[in-house]
Amino acid sequence: MAELNEKVTQEYDASKIQVLEGLEAVRMRPGMYIGSTSASGLHHLVYEIVDNAIDEALAGYCDHIQVVIEPGDVIKVTDNGRGIPVDIQEQTGKPALEVVYTVLHAGGKFGAGGYKVSGGLHGVGASVVNALSDWLEVDVHKNGQIYHMAFSRGEKTEDMRVIGKTDHTGTVVRFHPDPEMFDDTVYDYETLHVRMREQAFLNAGLRISTKDERPGKEAFDEMYYEGGIREFVTFINRNKAPIHDQVIYMQGDRSDSTAEVALQWNDGYNEALVSFANNIHTPEGGMHETGFKTALTRILNAYGHKAKLLKDDETLSGDDVREGLTAIISVKLTNPQFEGQTKAKLGNSEMRTLVDSVVSDKLEQFLEENPAVGKAVVDKAMTASRAREAARKARESVRRKTGLESGQMPDKLQDCNERDPALCEIYIVEGDSAAGSAIQGRDSRFQAILSMWGKMLNVEKARADKIYGNDKLYPMIVALGAGIGQEFNIDKLRYHKIIIMADADVDGAHIRTLLLTFFFRYMRPLIENGYVYSAVPPLYKLTRGKTQRVAYSDEERDAISAEMRADNPNAKIDINRFKGLGEMDSHELWETTMDPETRTLRRITLEDAVAADQIFTVLMGEEVEPRKQWIEENARYAVNLDY
Repeated sequence: MAELNEKVTQEYDASKIQVLEGLEAVRMRPGMYIGSTSASGLHHLVYEIVDNAIDEALAGYCDHIQVVIEPGDVIKVTDNGRGIPVDIQEQTGKPALEVVYTVLHAGGKFGAGGYKVSGGLHGVGASVVNALSDWLEVDVHKNGQIYHMAFSRGEKTEDMRVIGKTDHTGTVVRFHPDPEMFDDTVYDYETLHVRMREQAFLNAGLRISTKDERPGKEAFDEMYYEGGIREFVTFINRNKAPIHDQVIYMQGDRSDSTAEVALQWNDGYNEALVSFANNIHTPEGGMHETGFKTALTRILNAYGHKAKLLKDDETLSGDDVREGLTAIISVKLTNPQFEGQTKAKLGNSEMRTLVDSVVSDKLEQFLEENPAVGKAVVDKAMTASRAREAARKARESVRRKTGLESGQMPDKLQDCNERDPALCEIYIVEGDSAAGSAIQGRDSRFQAILSMWGKMLNVEKARADKIYGNDKLYPMIVALGAGIGQEFNIDKLRYHKIIIMADADVDGAHIRTLLLTFFFRYMRPLIENGYVYSAVPPLYKLTRGKTQRVAYSDEERDAISAEMRADNPNAKIDINRFKGLGEMDSHELWETTMDPETRTLRRITLEDAVAADQIFTVLMGEEVEPRKQWIEENARYAVNLDY
């Protein structure tokens, strides 16, 4: 663990627990506390309990955390920390364990000396998880005894009692999410595993294990990274080609705050900057990211001029110096100020100063001592600068040649009549045949059709100047209206539903991947805001006499077939497999794939930007070996792709 591992207090007892308010609102408005009641909120429950265990690790008392999905989607989190206090809490006259799990804003994180640095949700984590679980039980190993208590939907169901003796300390929490609160209560092991791996990277020396005990889903992983965020950078870059071998690591502290930064440039064009505050991912950045970016740009410009790598009148922009950069920023502080309940952005201005100072001092020293690395980084940034200027010229050239600066829409677009983006949707359709059916079958009031043809540019291997001149991508950029890259402005977006409609075969999957790579790299806010969808066309049409049904999977085909034979097992059912969207007439396409009342759309999400970055790099990048390995490992899952 890092320098903040000093033991904050030798005694963690009821006097460290403060009560601020009650619990009533959580079940009425769960989204205020966990973001949503979808899959992300479901998994957030686990993170809150784990965050409390990690707080014990930060305080220097815990070095092993176990997260288990038991049969029935029961979660068990075990740590070897000090154990939640079990003595009487003075303000309430109740055991501190009961207070922590039944009272909102009750915990050791409000300046009473319980924790110096905390990542938990300001003390609401345990009680919120309890409020949103149909049952929860806690075993505390402390004082040589095991204390047990049980709850349901925020209320105590069993008084605290001693159930045995123990030779260690720690806390075991088991809970089941309340089906009344969540859309679905089935946990995804990989989602939890990725999050726990992230936490292990952020806390050097902390061992975290994940296990799935559900029948047919058994899995186990153990994560332990002595190198901390250095190894995190290496992990992210594992399928890329770094331009320097050594991961650059910088660390510094000021009073009760500390900042760690690890970075490495690769030969790609994309930036992977991931920041954390008290182990909580801050996807919208904040002051720590601002301090990093400012210092990085300033130091590389100063070094470039000092080393005569830049001319006096040459200046590198922030985008230039961050091209191909993978960086992890991790800060830890006593009183974090997060914007929003789910901690998307850090607001502490002092962290901007601290990170700026750390990067300024340590990076300047590193570059002086490693001139070969400094030259490689500055050369790459200069190449990025020239490419940015080439992209600007290409953009202006295309606008002049096509007259698109006047707002003229591309020929391949059949627009809708509605002008409110929130009510508009655009189908991106591959092939003129399918596009023709879509145009005839659509509701032209709010549905636009953009026809694509052939394979498009793989943007993973191209800079922006190549994109503006591409005859397949540029019409889409113009049709969407929001620009790309640094110029992207979501307020100018012309459609709030962007629906990729491609055949359910290998070629269709390839087209979807190319389009998603483009959106991910150059229009990421589209995905982050939930505007990108994939249409799900049916695979089969079943006919018995004048009755017709469609099926979207082999299982559904068999079930519908049996249903259609319910009154006569010998009835003849004609089953036709759709070979492609172009085979459907306009009426079929509307009913199965475009009618908002009956269609199925799959929303594209970015639950984990790091994981998404990895898969795009593997599948679409320059390195052949990682792609070959991925195909070999996953080929068995592709048997039903080629319809």
